[in-house]
Amino acid sequence: MNAQHFDVLIIGAGLSGIGTASQVAAAFPDKTIAVLERRERLGGTWDLFRYPGIRSDSDMYTFGYKFRPWRDLTVLADGGSIREYIADTARQFGIDEKIHYGRKVVTADWSTPESRWTVTTLDEATGQTRIFTCGYLVSCTGYYNYDAGYLPAFPGVERFDGRCIHPQHWPEDLDYSGKKVVVIGSGATAVTLVPAMARDAQHVTMLQRSPSYVFSLPAFDRISQVLGRFLPQDWVYAMGRKRNIVIQRQLYRACRRWPRQMRRFLLWQVRRNLGDSVDMSHFTPNYLPWDQRLCAVPDGDLFRVLASDDASIVTDRIDTFTEQGILLQSGRELEADIIVTATGLDIQMLGGMALSVDGEPHELHDRMTYKGLLVESIPNLAWVFGYTNAPWTLKSDIAGAYLCRLFKHMDDHGHTVATPRDIENSATDDGILDSLESGYVQRAKNTLPRQGSKPPWKVLMNYEQDSKMLLDDPIDDGLLRFEAPALKGAMA
Repeated sequence: MNAQHFDVLIIGAGLSGIGTASQVAAAFPDKTIAVLERRERLGGTWDLFRYPGIRSDSDMYTFGYKFRPWRDLTVLADGGSIREYIADTARQFGIDEKIHYGRKVVTADWSTPESRWTVTTLDEATGQTRIFTCGYLVSCTGYYNYDAGYLPAFPGVERFDGRCIHPQHWPEDLDYSGKKVVVIGSGATAVTLVPAMARDAQHVTMLQRSPSYVFSLPAFDRISQVLGRFLPQDWVYAMGRKRNIVIQRQLYRACRRWPRQMRRFLLWQVRRNLGDSVDMSHFTPNYLPWDQRLCAVPDGDLFRVLASDDASIVTDRIDTFTEQGILLQSGRELEADIIVTATGLDIQMLGGMALSVDGEPHELHDRMTYKGLLVESIPNLAWVFGYTNAPWTLKSDIAGAYLCRLFKHMDDHGHTVATPRDIENSATDDGILDSLESGYVQRAKNTLPRQGSKPPWKVLMNYEQDSKMLLDDPIDDGLLRFEAPALKGAMA
């Protein structure tokens, strides 16, 4: 078999993949590393999504890499800037030369006799397959299906005479100037699209089945701007990052500890931004804060546009699509030239790759995660999954740092294989995201990995505790089984 071998093979050239590859390359300049990317450009989510207003929903001091600080004072950065930041990071650490584009990973099989993974990839344009082998495999493919977003079966959709678009596949030629637009949804994508499209559209209507919690963040970090006049840039960044982490964690803890009081606070800040111009029922969810993710808007832009005549919000259910728009169950009809279905994502594990050990199939759903990163009973496999209650990159950063610790431990002790083993019967039937009631999580109950009753099998979603577990706790904890090469020279 003519296969190219690497010490570490990383799947995905998005935020997590480039970040992990950069940390490993910096720590181990002698290791051979490659990144497999299905698309023809790096950036992952930040290259795929092109809808108007696309931006982060976390502040960039914490959404950016700790090892390569975000220097701009824009709090919620636009998608193009984030993609360029990822590309600059790849160039700085030499990862841009290690990316194999147009390679969809189809299968990965671990060989116990050879102590290596065999990874089969497909060039979707030509149908050509190519084989890679590696000592350690790291999946940084995110958590959703890149081929298609979630789209409910709307009755009568074929009758609609206008254009119907999912934000995951935004057409470059779409001109919505002077058009009537309906955006279906109430999540992060919808609250981003409405103010962005309202600048040029005749009118934008946000149609939601039920409300979400929406809160306003400053668009510009004025505190860091002032501090930057007197203090070194690195100090300002470190202080800003620490401040934002503390605020995020305290907000989440407060919502969990005092949910009814925090509900009143979140609704108060909406009311303060909206005034009397919009009925508060459209922003009063029927669940408690952080049962689903909160939606952030910069400088209250969504509230401002709803208070104007450029946009409106409707809470109702769809009866059917019509030729002219959408007929609601209340009997009201919303006219539209364009309908945007911001209805969410479909979760997909490992980018759809089929996983096996010695030819025997293994489903991620049947396994627990170890420290939220490695996979129970599967050798030399890492699965990088960020936070759902904090910026994604906070977790992917410390996950990459842990892998560097693990690789050093293995090198120092002559180990080539590390396999997490549940020797204390910690398994439960709980999925890693069962605490969230979001639709995309509920739809993926039979897809997501499981978690255990206690650490390191229990998924904490807690930056402070995860930092200690991943960065400080001993690598050899009795639950990782280490092995030397099964065959001499198997690890090139």
